[in-house]
Amino acid sequence: MPLHGFQSEDPALSRIHAKVVAQERLDSADAMALYRSPDVLAVGWLANSVRERLHGDRTYFNVNRHINPTNVCVAACRLCAFGRKKDAPGAYTMALEQAFDTAASGYSEAVTEFHIVGGLHPDLPLEYFVDLIAGLKARFPQVHLKAFTMVEVAYLARRAKLSIEETLSRFKAAGLDSLPGGGAEIFADRVRHIICDHKIDGDEWLSTARTAHLMGLPSNATMLYGHVENDEDRVDHLLKLRALQDETGGFQTFIPLAFHPDNTALRHLPRTTGMLDIRQIAVSRLVLDNFPHIKAYWQMLTAKIAQIALRFGADDIDGTVIEEKIYHDAGATTPQGMRRQELVRLIEAAGRQPIERDTLYRPVLRDDLTFSISI
Repeated sequence: MPLHGFQSEDPALSRIHAKVVAQERLDSADAMALYRSPDVLAVGWLANSVRERLHGDRTYFNVNRHINPTNVCVAACRLCAFGRKKDAPGAYTMALEQAFDTAASGYSEAVTEFHIVGGLHPDLPLEYFVDLIAGLKARFPQVHLKAFTMVEVAYLARRAKLSIEETLSRFKAAGLDSLPGGGAEIFADRVRHIICDHKIDGDEWLSTARTAHLMGLPSNATMLYGHVENDEDRVDHLLKLRALQDETGGFQTFIPLAFHPDNTALRHLPRTTGMLDIRQIAVSRLVLDNFPHIKAYWQMLTAKIAQIALRFGADDIDGTVIEEKIYHDAGATTPQGMRRQELVRLIEAAGRQPIERDTLYRPVLRDDLTFSISI
């Protein structure tokens, strides 16, 4: 498909444009050129052309609810404002009935997903989390359970002296449907030693994701950017995700996460700029040619930047969320939730077509107050 109207004074982008026209895979040098090009509008133009080839004007969102069962965490990652030691002020751990009540408090027939992540608790056994999944599935059988980052899975497996596969099998039997993409941060060891040296390393994150995918559990993938990483680290991260996707096909969407430094040990760092945010979305769309979806997570970007991102390669704006804690503890000033009607308005105001979806990107058809899933 010829990309008429492309113009740029950056010669590197002309080379990349030719590859995009031919639908050829970009390499690491191309990715570096996209990060360093002074012509961010041309980078966005290229990404938008790919986005529209894949999805046209369609922009996806869902009606979901976040549940964070505990913020108690043995790690002390410098990037995090959410985790607490178990005796620290503000530390909490939900009893199972509290977690079920929390799910019910934000539930209506519109909700299609519970997104469940928390801290690495030193005392909670694996059975707590298995019972959490089983209890939610019993109470809300029609709701998709997207739970536990690769970091949480690996930690729980180690504590239970089980393999990753055995641990995931327990969760899958209890009703786990998919995994979120958090905890990936940046795969480069140099960066992880600075921002999250208490977590599994990048290779372990990828290995855990590989196991999940081969067991039929899809996941998302993320990258935390805008802290101490450089362009080379970002390219390395994207290419490792792309290679694993070639192998398993298990990633549904990629979510670039803008770092929020407030209330973290890295509070001296500046926040990301809107220019970096939209460039990161665009580079992701162009490099991750085997990822079906790129998400502009409005909670971290702000609704306005997320709208712009829909013209820079993103085709998903996330969901209603309801009571997001992790990024708000780090200083996010966006609302902790958004009504479905407001998400529709934001997408339409950006000139795109809103498509309500479930977690697996099947359209959700609305009929008055009832919902059905179109397969």
